[in-house]
Formats: sequence, C-alpha cells, structure tokens
Amino acid sequence: MLKKLKISLTFGIILFTMVQCTNEAPKSSPFLVPFTKNAAVNPCLLPGSERSFVCPVRNTEVFWEEKDVFNPASVVKNDTLFLLYRAEDVLGKYNGTSRIGLAYSLDGYHFEKFDEPVLYPDNDEFKKYEWEGGCEDPRVVEDESGTYYMTYTAYDGDKARLFVATSADLRNWTKYGSVFTKAGNQYVDMWSKSGSVLCREENGKMIATKVNGKYWMYWGESNIYMATSDNLIDWNPVLETDADKMVIDEMRNYTVAFKILFSTREGKFDSELVEPGPPALLTENGFVFIYNSKNSPEFGDKNLAQGSYAAGQILSDKNDPTKVLDRLDNYFITPDQPFEITGQVNNVCFVEGLARFNNKWLLYYGTADSKIAVAESKNVNF
Repeated sequence: MLKKLKISLTFGIILFTMVQCTNEAPKSSPFLVPFTKNAAVNPCLLPGSERSFVCPVRNTEVFWEEKDVFNPASVVKNDTLFLLYRAEDVLGKYNGTSRIGLAYSLDGYHFEKFDEPVLYPDNDEFKKYEWEGGCEDPRVVEDESGTYYMTYTAYDGDKARLFVATSADLRNWTKYGSVFTKAGNQYVDMWSKSGSVLCREENGKMIATKVNGKYWMYWGESNIYMATSDNLIDWNPVLETDADKMVIDEMRNYTVAFKILFSTREGKFDSELVEPGPPALLTENGFVFIYNSKNSPEFGDKNLAQGSYAAGQILSDKNDPTKVLDRLDNYFITPDQPFEITGQVNNVCFVEGLARFNNKWLLYYGTADSKIAVAESKNVNF
C-alpha cells in the first residue's frame, strides 16, 4: 500500500564576542553541543573579484568566486585546516555557475585561498550533468590510505545529482560521476544530493569507517535516506522492503522505495525539509549526525523567520546505522547575525564542515548562501 508524502521545497562587531547558538544540553548529552559563534572572525571567508581562471567550457576568463562563497567541507592535514567551498560567478542563466575552491588556515579562523578552483565543470563526460549549474556543496572524508573522497552535487539547471570524486592532495581531483552509476540508470536519472559518509575522527582526520563490512552514507533532502558501498565510489541505496512504509514523494514525482532514516517534524524547526550536514561521526554512544533543516511558517516553529535554515543532530546506532536512538528536540544553530539573515537566500545557516583542530571542534557553515562562518565547541570530552 503506497502512501502519499506531501513535501514542499523552496529553494559594530565587538572584538572577541562569542555568540551562543544553542540551548545548552545536559553534560550527559551524547550530542556535540554547545557551539558558539566567534563574532571577532565571522564571516571568516568572503567572495572576491581578484581571482580568475580560464573556464574550459566558456573558453574565457571567469571571476569564479565573484558573487558568493558558501557551504564548505573541512579537512585537517598535519597542522593545516583546509576548506573546500562552493563559489559562484555572476554569469549564466542559473544565478551563477558553481565551482569548488580551496582555502587553508593555520588557526582555523583566518584563511588564504588558492587562485583557481579545484573542481569545476569541464569538457568531459560529466559536462551534461554539471553545466551550467555547476559543482555544489562538497563533503569530504578520507580512507585508511589517505585518499580523499568528495561527495558533491552536480547541477545541470534542471536536476541535482549526487556525484563523487577522489584526490590524493586536495588540489587534483578525479571525477567518477554519479554515486549510483552501478546501482542502475533509474537512480542516476533521479534527483539526489547531499552525501554524508559515516566516519571516525583520528588526529583531526575524518576517516570513513565500515559497519558490518560496509561503508555507509546518509543522503537526501526531503527525507534522510541511506546507501552502502564497498569502495566509497559505487553506492547502492538502501531500499524499503515494507510496502506499508513506501511513499510517493509528490515534490519529486517518483515513488520512494528508499528506506527512510528520519524525516521532518510538525511544529519544529525541521518541519519542511531535512538534509545531511558534515560526515556523520562515530562516538562511544553511536554516530552523531548533524543535519540541516528548513522551517515551514505554516506548520513549523512560529518563532523562526519564514524559510529559516537551522541545524539539528541525531544519534544513530553504531552497530546498525538504520536506527535512530535519539534526536535533539531543538536546533543548536540558527540564523541570528546580519550576514546570516540577509544574502542571496535569507535566514540561512547551512552546515557542511566539521573538524577537530587545535583542541576544539570547529563547525563551518554557509551564511545566507553568500559567505562562510565558523562556530566552535570546546567539548573536549566528546
């Protein structure tokens, strides 16, 4: 018996002031809280018109991060923290083409950028999927040998698709196309995005970790779905076998045969959509998974502005990633600063980067789809 699931989707700073961005949880909480926003450094990454490169598709010089920078992944390598961030130019018919840039920092707050993007649409076999919307919203883990795996969204202007690429040095990337290529064409041709690979943290590195012999990934945006892999490149969606739990997603106009990890909640900040944040992190209590969400003014949190993007957390079973053990009742970060409230898309804190660096947890997020900011937690016991 198929059920219908109706989902709508709309797409004087005081030095050293710390802005609290959570309702502090009890000390026994399994979640990574609280976080604070450092007003002395935020926003920590801004767009600029001084960097250009010759776009291989346009065959002309493009100021590739002139319009906006947002939604970064983070990587710690030795004594350096890197951000792989989404950058937009001012060209094209889709509000700018997106490319992935690279920046680095020795303190986690002040960054230097590389002059050219490191992942972008090219005259390759993936051009039809990436042009001219671009390459968006990276998330990065590494394997035991130190190879980096980036999941990102390829957008052709009509459909988003979840893609994957690998690198040994963060600068040179090999594209593999859709994460679902070997699972079947029906999955390649559907709307998919936002892949968060389950991992563990070791000396700042986010290392993909297997559960029951498989790598796991949380993905999706109207619901949180799952997929498994043997090699971090080829993924198979986890399907729902209970006919009573299968639904029709009216927003995407296809039957959802995927097993749902969790979904939206009426009356809450996460009432309109839920979407993966950084790689889900293994702890002694389970996998802590930070997710982004959108608030519906009609059936969500009446205290949040219309369409606000805030972030929550769930805890899933470390021996069975399909089971949710606990969920924060409220958001732990929400738009409350001017650069988070006003921008390309108003009222957005969108989290994608999490790093343990210099004895603290650093959380990197896009603000109003325009800039990048950082929040920190000194929860050393986490």
